[in-house]
Order: sequence, then C-alpha cells, then structure tokens
Amino acid sequence: MAVVDVLGPQPYQVFIDHDTTMMVGNHVHALGARKVLIVHQPPLAAVARCIAQDLESNNVEPHLVSVPDAEDGKSIDVASRLWDTLGRAGFSRQDAVVTVGGGAATDIGGFVAATWMRGIDVVHVPTTLLAMVDAAVGGKTGMNTEEGKNLVGAFHEPKGVFVDLERLYTLPEEEIVSGSAELIKTGFIADPRILELFQDGPTNNWPELIERSVAVKAKVVSEDLKESGLREILNYGHTLGHAIERREHYRWRHGNAVAIGMMFVAYLALHRGLIDEGVVDLHRTILEKSGLPTRYEHGAFDELYEGMTRDKKNRNGHIRFVVLDGIGSCTRLEDASKNEMRAAYDTMMKD
Repeated sequence: MAVVDVLGPQPYQVFIDHDTTMMVGNHVHALGARKVLIVHQPPLAAVARCIAQDLESNNVEPHLVSVPDAEDGKSIDVASRLWDTLGRAGFSRQDAVVTVGGGAATDIGGFVAATWMRGIDVVHVPTTLLAMVDAAVGGKTGMNTEEGKNLVGAFHEPKGVFVDLERLYTLPEEEIVSGSAELIKTGFIADPRILELFQDGPTNNWPELIERSVAVKAKVVSEDLKESGLREILNYGHTLGHAIERREHYRWRHGNAVAIGMMFVAYLALHRGLIDEGVVDLHRTILEKSGLPTRYEHGAFDELYEGMTRDKKNRNGHIRFVVLDGIGSCTRLEDASKNEMRAAYDTMMKD
C-alpha cells in the first residue's frame, strides 16, 4: 500500500491500494463518529451499501443519500436536501460525512460537511481517476451557480482519503481519458517522470502515476492550503478550461476542458518566449495520445474571454494565468492583453 501524507494545520493521509474501501469503517469509527451520512452517486449504490455495512459492524449508524451524477449534483438544491437529511437524523458536531464517487460528490459532500454546524468531519472515497488525483485531495469544496463553477465553497480538509485501485477497472474509457488531464497537469508543473510514464503507456503504470500525482498535490496544499500563492500552480490550464465548461453549461468533462486550457497557456507561454516549440509539441503529443482534445471552436474566443474575466484567481481586473517557464517549473502571467490571448487561441486552432 502507498500512503501519501498531506501535512499542514490538519494533517491526514491518502491510502492508495486495492480494496481500500473496506478500511473506511474502522477509520471513521476511530474518528469518534456515531452517525455517518454516505453521499454517493447512483451507479455507486452497491459500494455505498458495503461501506454502510462496514460502518454498522463498527457500531456507527449509516445514512445513505444518492446525489445526481456530475455537475448536476453540485447545486444549492442538492446541498439543501443533504442539510435537511442531517437535521432530521440529528447529526451533531462529532458525526461525519463519507463521500463515494467522482469529483462532484467530493465537492458537494465536502461542502455540506464544511457548513453543517460550522464543520464536521468528512472522509472521501474517490471512485474516478479525476477524483483520486485531484478533487478528493486538498480540501476544496464547492457548488456551481449560474454565474460560474465553484464560486460558492469552502476549504475543508478531509480526515482521510481512500483510493481503491479496483475502481479503475470499472470506469468507462471516457472517465479514464478525462481524469488523465489532471495527472498530466501535475507532470508538467512539477514531476516530469509522470510525463515519461504516460509516453510509455499508462495502463501498466496506474499505481505509480496516481501516487506521484497525489504526492505533487499533497506537497503543494501542505504548503499553501488556501491558494494564497503556491497552490495556484494546480490551476494550470484551468482558466480557459473553466470558461469552456461554463460555455458548455457544464456538460463537458472537466479534464477535456482543462486539456484545451493547457494547450492554450502553452501557446501563451511560447509567444512570451518562456518555453520553446518543443514543450508545446510535448503538450499536444501526450494529450492527444491520451485521447484528450487539444482544440475547441473557431470563433469562440470572445465568449471564452468573457468567461475568463470571472475566474476566481483574477486580481484588480487582470486575468491571471499559470504558465510554464520550463517542464516542471511554473510562473504567473498577469499582464496578458486580450489581443495576446486571442493570438495564442488562434495559433492553437491553426496548428
């Protein structure tokens, strides 16, 4: 078993192995919870029931609630329903939430845990590649509004994350493809070995890839939980990516949008002379080999620009980008003009 320590004010561990799901009951019992709300997505009802049985064997009372798949599950209506369930069941501050599912489940379940009685414990059981390497680690929670993605949320670190590698074998191909974007991102910003493993073919390298990617995120969030500086590097590719998701009414997979966002900032960095064409080509090669898109739509820039102006990282009216100045090394670009962004977008669309 691989165990990654996430340090900081409230340290916790990420357990990576086969069948880690069956460790959850003992872990939650050790936290002192008497009742647990298990927030799961519909296809994972059987997994949630197994966790519920394990909790019962540890004298913990489970309450199972299904939430909609994907971004449909990250709404105020869903949060309200979960709060009502907690209230009717008499959940106190010593009780807990367990999330079972993809990033949307960890986001909304974590948000509800963060806000119930000003914060109760949460444990994540991520079941998608994207959630394993990104959403379940780092304490970000949130929900969407009509004005943008994750504009309402809180930082609320979990008390443990259980990555069950068996779940990878049950995922549809499109989930693996989308989740690969966040893995590849950590390779570009911090750990080039991840890129090498992807070029060799990820199928036989999932345990090492996931451990390395989680380790990158763990190191970053341990030093900067609330995104005051270093943590912004984890948003590589996300500025344009979130604008695409908003334009598509959150019907695009997150990783697909981030892949295009990474291509965009690669061209932005190229035009600034921060990286050379070889690094841009490496982006395209690895992303396309993984089945991810590297282009979006001609004529969509102005609408995407409007979306980027709403990004949470912006300061003083300036759109802030995380860009590379080398493989495994990042900097920030805060003074790009609209014309400069348009040129990068147009170049991406032509190549």
